[in-house]
Amino acid sequence: MRIPFEGAIDCDVHVSVPSVSAIVPYLDEYWLERVRVQQLERLDLSLTSYPPTAPLSGRPDWRPQQGPPGCNLALLQQEALDKFGLRYAILNCLWGSQALFAEDMSAAFCRAVNDWIATEWLDKDTRLRASIMVPMQNADLAVAEIERRAGDSRFVQVLVLAGLDTLLGRRVNWPVLRAAEAHGLPIAIHAGSAYRHPPSAGGWPSYLLEDYVSNTQLFAAQLGSLVSEGAFSKFPELTVVLAESGVTWLPAFAWKFNKTWRGVRTEVPWVTKPPFDVIRDHVKLTLQPADAPADPQALRDVIEQIGSDEMLLFSSDFPHWQFDGEDVLPNGLGDEQLRKILIDNPLATYSRLKEAVA
Repeated sequence: MRIPFEGAIDCDVHVSVPSVSAIVPYLDEYWLERVRVQQLERLDLSLTSYPPTAPLSGRPDWRPQQGPPGCNLALLQQEALDKFGLRYAILNCLWGSQALFAEDMSAAFCRAVNDWIATEWLDKDTRLRASIMVPMQNADLAVAEIERRAGDSRFVQVLVLAGLDTLLGRRVNWPVLRAAEAHGLPIAIHAGSAYRHPPSAGGWPSYLLEDYVSNTQLFAAQLGSLVSEGAFSKFPELTVVLAESGVTWLPAFAWKFNKTWRGVRTEVPWVTKPPFDVIRDHVKLTLQPADAPADPQALRDVIEQIGSDEMLLFSSDFPHWQFDGEDVLPNGLGDEQLRKILIDNPLATYSRLKEAVA
């Protein structure tokens, strides 16, 4: 289904760092020397979750003539911003700086990527907004990057991978949640991994197909952690966006979460209401990839089972290959739901976008 009107807000658009060389101008003198001495410009820091030449990583008509999918501003403007009539698009950059074992190097590269996005993308089109890439290997360094970039209102959320060193709800990560809440920034958990642990609860997969589908387990584990550890009780204004997670898995997971909580709720006294209610209050999900069956009624059933159409955010997932042609929306959505998903829900989720519109 095509977007029926202009002014939509795309909550998951991808840009790619074409090479280490692209961020070199944004490194300080110490890291410039480290790049030179260690010859880091030779590295390919693409996350293996999204191998650049895999069909999933880029639609054929969304691939630039040179470089990985998502590295060309003109193509993004032509094929997404203009073609979809977008008011805003939120850029999410997934790159190996989020997975490096060296904490200081990860922080330096994340800083450079954020500055590169601000200069090479945000400065060149007022419709673009971005997520702050943070080094979750070290909560203090992640907070420092949030504080450094939060003053730029074009950065509207904090971006982390679904597969982290530790579950996001653990107390060690609370400084990051606190900083995000203090600045009114949602935390986007995006499909992908730092590969400290297998994406599957049963071990390492053999194929990209297994890896990608197993991300559902990562999202479920992160939700379970955030609710059970009491993160949403501690930070009542915190919003979490699940990006590229799919939607249809949520009802079954949340029903089981509710049922089990009733039997062991004394273990987590800070969870004062059913987990699914907590999730509805604090969690949003981007719509692409739309993983419902082709029957439009199936999607309507899932939304009814979730119990809220205010949790869904429009996303094209540009340049990933999740749909054909301009059918960026799944069938089965009514006019009122479409307006919520395309405009109202994103504005309610991202306070900085709401302020910009006002």
